[in-house]
Amino acid sequence: MPDDVAQTGGTEAVPLGHSSPVDARGEPPRRHRFFASEAGVSRLVRVFDVLAFGIAASVLFNMYIGGSLDGRWDYCAVVALATMLMVSLLGKFGLYDFDTVARWPQRMMTLIAVMTVVEAILIGLGFALKISEQFSRVWLFGTFLAATLAMVGGRGILLIVFRRWAKAGALRRNVAIVGAGEQAAAFIDTLSGERAPWQRIVGIFDSRRTRTPNAVAGYPVVGDLDDLVRGVRRGGIDVVVVTLPWHADARLLSIIQSLRELPVHVYLGPDLIAYRFPAHTHEVLAGVSVLKIAEAPLSGGRAVLKAIEDYILVTLLIIMTAPLMAACALAVRLSSPGPILFRQQRYGFNNKPITVLKFRSMYHGRPPEAGVPQATRDDPRITPVGRFLRRTSLDELPQLFNVLTGAMSLVGPRPHAVEHNEKYDALIKGYSARHRVKPGITGLAQVNGFRGETDTLEKMEQRVRFDIHYVETWSLWLDARILLRTLAIAWRQGTAY
Repeated sequence: MPDDVAQTGGTEAVPLGHSSPVDARGEPPRRHRFFASEAGVSRLVRVFDVLAFGIAASVLFNMYIGGSLDGRWDYCAVVALATMLMVSLLGKFGLYDFDTVARWPQRMMTLIAVMTVVEAILIGLGFALKISEQFSRVWLFGTFLAATLAMVGGRGILLIVFRRWAKAGALRRNVAIVGAGEQAAAFIDTLSGERAPWQRIVGIFDSRRTRTPNAVAGYPVVGDLDDLVRGVRRGGIDVVVVTLPWHADARLLSIIQSLRELPVHVYLGPDLIAYRFPAHTHEVLAGVSVLKIAEAPLSGGRAVLKAIEDYILVTLLIIMTAPLMAACALAVRLSSPGPILFRQQRYGFNNKPITVLKFRSMYHGRPPEAGVPQATRDDPRITPVGRFLRRTSLDELPQLFNVLTGAMSLVGPRPHAVEHNEKYDALIKGYSARHRVKPGITGLAQVNGFRGETDTLEKMEQRVRFDIHYVETWSLWLDARILLRTLAIAWRQGTAY
């Protein structure tokens, strides 16, 4: 990379000392705008959805009913009505917004819900008009199922295509920043870590040229607000972010009022304090715009989804693993005297003690120990059978019944012994935030290598960091990924002693 090019993370920089898309000559870069912009991406995804639904309807008609849709105006009318409803509702729920497309597979459950609603509307219309008998139910349900799967999977493929376009320079989302202070530097640092190759900071604009540096975080200050307006008018800028201190309210108001007249996305960047709370979101509370810094996780509908997921999956798992659990119990009983199950008090949701079940893996009746020392490699307290159970994670199977009783979840932060909990709560800031949800049999930290012994404070800090990230970003998709990764690595983790 040439020395005069500033680049950090996934955000492309404008070469320092070179003309930017809004330089003194005011000429924006020439580019094909139909698909090479966020509006173009939205158009392409809309076209893909329409084609996916139309092709699914046509193929299912040919396979199940026979012939072509041509001439079957009743079926064509259903396809046309469904397509219009689908595109309209998906757009209404923001599923064609560039940020939504770029963050696949987030919000795919919303897409599935919208498709279900459209299908329900068509069924309701059919009954209301007494024409439902004219249409094949297999065709209708099959079309929506196939189209929905194609739309969900196709968006993932399109995202790969968009990333390649961006790396090749064919897709750009030009971002202009207003303000050349600390807020701008903090925003650039955050944006650069997003790994979004289409993001391109074209420069920083500030009318206080005599009091501003020539560059901020490696990006040049290329002009004042008049230059910015000219750049937007000529089509060289897609997004404007105002990064000024919030206490400068009069200046902020003046600048934002001017920018709101332009055909461009305008955002008010956060003040410095907001970067200490990266998970904040914008909401309206009693008619007042506020930033939500923290919320009760897994509340409302999300809590219901999580509970349904747990009870359905744990019931299936208990049925499937019952013979295996019986074999493990017999092995524990025959290997050494003592109880089959090991019960330990640990902290659960909201720091309330719960009794966690495991197959006993250590010798029973050992001399009293100070505290609860963690198991280590070649720990003499562990029985031969227990060593196998721990290494393969089979000792955790009785916790399925903890999930069934509601004390735990399949996925969540792993519960620690009471003594360990109190120790690390005093050493790690924000440690107790991991108790904002039910503890899990497996978790994000465990599938990222932080399972078993935590012999250093740094390892525990990393585990807690993953736990809190899970709490703040929970989704069904995240749970599915963790469960699949757990199945893939549970039998070969070298850190489980």
